[in-house]
Amino acid sequence: MPETSGRRPGWVLPAVAGVAAVAFGVGVGELAAAIVAPASSPFVVVGSLLIDLAPSWAKDAAIALFGTADKAALLIGIGLVLVAVAGAAGVLEARRPPWGRVVVGLIGVVGAVAAATRANATMLAVVPSAVAAIGAVLALQFLVRRLSLAGRVAPDESSVTPAGRVAPDEGGRVSRPQPPIPAATEGLKKLAPRPANGVDRRSFLGWAGGAAVLGVLAAAGGYALQAGTRAVTAIRDSITLPRAATSATVPAAAELGIDGLAPVITPNAEFYRIDTALAVPAVDPATWSLRIHGLVENEVTLTWDELLALPLDESVTTLACVSNEVGGSLIGNAVWLGYPIRELLARAAPTADADMVLSRSIDGFTASTPLEVLQDDRNAILAVGMNGQPLPAEHGFPVRMVVPGLYGYVSATKWVVDLEVTRFDAASAYWTDRGWSERGPIKLQSRIDVPRQGQPVAAGDVVIAGVAWHQHVGIAGVEVQLDDGEWREATLATAISDDTWVQWHYDWSDAPSGTHTVRVRATSADGEVQTSRRQGVVPDGATGLHERTFKVR
Repeated sequence: MPETSGRRPGWVLPAVAGVAAVAFGVGVGELAAAIVAPASSPFVVVGSLLIDLAPSWAKDAAIALFGTADKAALLIGIGLVLVAVAGAAGVLEARRPPWGRVVVGLIGVVGAVAAATRANATMLAVVPSAVAAIGAVLALQFLVRRLSLAGRVAPDESSVTPAGRVAPDEGGRVSRPQPPIPAATEGLKKLAPRPANGVDRRSFLGWAGGAAVLGVLAAAGGYALQAGTRAVTAIRDSITLPRAATSATVPAAAELGIDGLAPVITPNAEFYRIDTALAVPAVDPATWSLRIHGLVENEVTLTWDELLALPLDESVTTLACVSNEVGGSLIGNAVWLGYPIRELLARAAPTADADMVLSRSIDGFTASTPLEVLQDDRNAILAVGMNGQPLPAEHGFPVRMVVPGLYGYVSATKWVVDLEVTRFDAASAYWTDRGWSERGPIKLQSRIDVPRQGQPVAAGDVVIAGVAWHQHVGIAGVEVQLDDGEWREATLATAISDDTWVQWHYDWSDAPSGTHTVRVRATSADGEVQTSRRQGVVPDGATGLHERTFKVR
């Protein structure tokens, strides 16, 4: 039967209604988070849940594709999916109410569940997502109703005969007869402006745009109200670290000074960041404490002031991510200031059957570190400083773990608040639950930095340079191979220690014109030669030889 109450609009304007309503809801949700639960931003909790639920291959792919921009890519992806779902909800609400509102409400439920299941969640954690859902549902109902009201038009005159009889539809059914349309009315209809699809687009888009703008303003207000994060930043900026009881020395000969070669000490702003924290935790040092417990004779609790009062040592350590591909950049070297973990474990006195320390971040991340690694003579520390400054927030302020010789996923816990002495057969950690190996010793690796891939260089003397590393073992030598020829010995810079990478270079005299390929391999201090066997990063780090192709002109 032909509609007599008006024409149903197409899908574009309902989709706009859905997107505008969800934008409004997300904005008020972010504002609510800033007021009552800063750690429970709807975007952050849903993104964090996706990180936790994502299979290992998805995380590996994200890191391989986006590197340290993986979190920004995730947030953009969430936003795009949310826009698509919001648009679909708007269309569904216009055509099959109230199912569009049900879809929007379910998004809020997902956010509330994600918030409630995060580490250290409070009863208020669900409030931002609930506020976001309620705001989006009410806005969607309002906008679709405006769309419906604006879309009401007179009956379709094509279904009315001149005598007032109604023409049958395709099924032969006849609706209730309508009186003939007076000629005067017909003329007025022809003269009156009639919006496309019977919808007053300008009025509707004004309401939809207003809802979206209010959402953006609310989100901006929420950001402005996040005084806690700004206060912690101010506290960090005001901290003067104590003088190191033992200072680290970086030999001048450790830096070759070759353009394009990674500096021997990585600046804080350039140090890679890979972790599971979608929003950087804001931890006030005044409230920070570390608890050491589990299979110990004496439980130990340490506060920030107590930690700074201890004799802190400087040490230089290279950290590497297990997701670093051959030749990758997920590695950095810094001067750290901190206190030996072995000294704190000695206070706690682990029992004889303990073999692992499960470290925990304030946001719930866990790492499993072999107990003996934290008790031997390496510089495994609770770090408070990085390159002469308090730890940057992104790198674990106020306190993180730094452990030479192990990949970060089993050792380098940021924002650390808990050390549980336990056993590998009694507990597991975040990444080992997802298929990675338990212990994660760093593998012997080397990398070419100069020349860059595909870089044209002038004929004659060509400098080839890079870095090599095998933390807590050390590098004895580096060799390069030119165009599948013999391996040639490169020159090493002075190593800072066995716990750091070392720069190397090879001077190729009279390099001929043409395209050339160079490979590199390292030999560790214990005689191990870097393997050419290619292996991906899962489950315990990549292997293989790095190579680059370049042109000599």
